[in-house]
Amino acid sequence: MKNKGVHIPFLPQRTEPILPAKKSSALPAGKSSPFERVLGEAIAGNKLSFSAHARQRLESRSISFDNEELGKLGRAVDKAAAKGCRSSLLIYRDMALVAGVPTRTIITALDGKSMKEHVFTNIDSALIVE
Repeated sequence: MKNKGVHIPFLPQRTEPILPAKKSSALPAGKSSPFERVLGEAIAGNKLSFSAHARQRLESRSISFDNEELGKLGRAVDKAAAKGCRSSLLIYRDMALVAGVPTRTIITALDGKSMKEHVFTNIDSALIVE
């Protein structure tokens, strides 16, 4: 077929795929792809961590949090981060927790009895968590 002096050859139909077949992405057990690793880190980024001191305080006072409570605390840290806070006092029920906002780490935790007449220093904000 000619069109104004340009020859356009006949293109046969392909029976094989144009792109090479996808290689198996199966990884050995216990290994994850870079994407899965980054995704996991992003999801984990929304979680709070607890310092060794805070874990010790929580255990000695028999305090534990369920997923819903951890979510509330995490959202409070998110609000503090949005305001540019660095170290926040979180008041939750009858507890006080000091959080390092940039690292999303609970630094210490006190129950109601331990809070009485306690002075909180080196904080730049306080949030009441409901």
